[in-house]
Formats: sequence, structure tokens, C-alpha cells
Amino acid sequence: MNNSHVSAGAWVITLVSLAFVLLIDFLLAFRNRHKETTLKSAALWTIFYVSAAVVFGSTLGIWLSEQARSEFFAGWLTEYSLSFDNLFVFVLIMARLKVEKSKEEMVLFYGIVSSLFLRGIFIAAGSAVVNRFQWVFYFFGFFLIYTAFSLLKESEEEEWTEGKATAWLRKRGASVVVIALTAIAITNVLFAFDSIPAIFGLTRNPYVIVTANVFALMGLRQLYFLIGNLMHKLVYLTQGLSVILGFIGVKLIFEAALSQKHHKVIGINIPEISLGLSLGFIIGVLCLTTLLSLLKSRKSA
Repeated sequence: MNNSHVSAGAWVITLVSLAFVLLIDFLLAFRNRHKETTLKSAALWTIFYVSAAVVFGSTLGIWLSEQARSEFFAGWLTEYSLSFDNLFVFVLIMARLKVEKSKEEMVLFYGIVSSLFLRGIFIAAGSAVVNRFQWVFYFFGFFLIYTAFSLLKESEEEEWTEGKATAWLRKRGASVVVIALTAIAITNVLFAFDSIPAIFGLTRNPYVIVTANVFALMGLRQLYFLIGNLMHKLVYLTQGLSVILGFIGVKLIFEAALSQKHHKVIGINIPEISLGLSLGFIIGVLCLTTLLSLLKSRKSA
């Protein structure tokens, strides 16, 4: 079966199932909106969502193709890492605005849903552009490299400051919840600009792109309540993400050049970076980042 062709039935079953899970998540958030989420509950739900992504990705190799499975895991790991970094900003926003603990559940849920909505728009727009203009990968590639350098430059900053939109709302007496939701929505737009070019650098399969993004965002509400303790331990996460984004950016530029029949630059052959190499590189960087972060945290302690 061609990995780019997924039946309409498979699309319907997948989207309905994911929507059902999101509905359950909303009902849980609504029911617990006046309670603080315990670390045990957050850990169990995080394990559940990660396990669901692993099981789903593994089954792709059975009913779709081995390539689709590899593409899913490469995309999911990259998007999950970016979402993890996104949560760091959520933590800073919540702390800076002093959002009540009882309001965090619903603020996070709406923030994650808005992120899903925005990524859906970006995916649709990106697919339309990519299918018509191959040269756009040059733009995506250079943008990711620029983002990678920006992340390295900002890796030492651990503060969030209000932008003009949130400051305007505050002056007009908006509630803390409204200001927090606005700040998170703006943050989601900025992160979508990074995440969509990154996933297109790993796969062109719409089904893989959509599912990798949805699974990367599922469970972030619960992960938020764990991340407060992990935030100061994963000290090299941002640097690891910058390396991954830079690598994908270079990969996109190479692919754009090859698609335009440019096989050499100043006499040097342009290499074709395989999906297997990309997946191995992403896993390797994330493992090394985690190991170095834990060693650094232990040494500091």
C-alpha cells in the first residue's frame, strides 16, 4: 500500500477517535476545574498518552507502511519536543500572571485546543503551498535555521514579559484568565510557525502530519503539572531543539536543491538525507540532551 494513500474510512475512524479522546479530556478538565491536579494523576495520564502514541505509530507499520511508521515517530518526537518547550512558556505565563490553581485546568485545555486549531490551519495552508511550489522548502529550511540560532541565543532567558496585546487587555480591566488565554494563543501562533516547517521536513504524508501533531499535543494539560519540577532539570532541552531544527532546516534546503535538479554546490555533491538517518539523529539528540541535563542537575545539586 502506498504510504501517501489513506482511505476515507481510516481518516474518519482516526479523527472521530481522536475527537472522542479530546472530549473525554475536556470533561475531565471541566470536572476538575476547581481542583489541583496531583502529580500521580498527571504522571499516569502522561504515560497513557505517550503509550497511545507509541502503539498507534507501531500499528502504522502493519496496515500502512514501514516508511509511514518511521515518519510518524520522527514527526511525533520532534513535535512533542517542541510542545514540551511550548509548555515551558505556559509555565512562565501562568506564574507571571499568577493564575489561580483552580483555573489552570481550563486555561490549559483551551490553550491546547487553540494550538490544535492553529496547526490545522497551518497544515492545510502548508500542504497547498508545498504541492504547488517546491522552492518553498528553501524558505522553510532557512527559517528553521534562523529559529535554531534564535533558540540558542535565547536559551539563557527564563522570563516571560507581556506583549502589547496582553498589556492592552490589562489596561482595559480584562480578567487574568482572559489575559492568560490571549498570551497562550499568541505563543501558539509563534510555535506553529516552527512546528509546521519542521514536520514538512520529515514527511509529506498528510495523515502522518495530522496524527503526529495531534498526538504531540494530547496529554500536554497533564504534562504541565509535571513540568514545573522538570523545568530546571532539563537545562539543555532548548539547545537540543535548536540542533534538531537546524538539522531539519539543512535537510529541507538539500531536498529543495535536489528537487530543482541542483546536485552539486561548488563541485560538492549534495547528499540525500534518509528518513532513517533523520529519525536516528532526532532520537540521539534528545537522549544526549536528557542525559547531559540530568548530569548537570545532579552536579548542581
